[in-house]
Amino acid sequence: MRDLVKILKALSDETRLRMLNMLFERECCACEVIQVLGISQPRVSHHLSILYNAGLLKMRRQGLFALYSIDWESMDEYAVDLVNAVHKGLDGNNIAADDLKKLAVAERILPECSPAKQ
Repeated sequence: MRDLVKILKALSDETRLRMLNMLFERECCACEVIQVLGISQPRVSHHLSILYNAGLLKMRRQGLFALYSIDWESMDEYAVDLVNAVHKGLDGNNIAADDLKKLAVAERILPECSPAKQ
């Protein structure tokens, strides 16, 4: 029950939904999220940590970059269904579409691309 509550809480925030929308497209580092959403590094780290701790994200290192992606393999079936429902719900959303346009030109160049504290 606690895992379900943790996932539902993670999915109940607009910023985190926008982050997931980006991660449906491709893996991202913190600096790309900062560029797309226009929020501070501490806020990005906070939200990524919530998604990570809910079991929705995984992180890998590539050089100096911490790259986040959706952790489809580790999620329970109900979590996959919830995340897929979010994906479907974001389809056609103007804010989500604008975020993906910004993501297409975002670069992995900023020092904020260090991993969030797990």
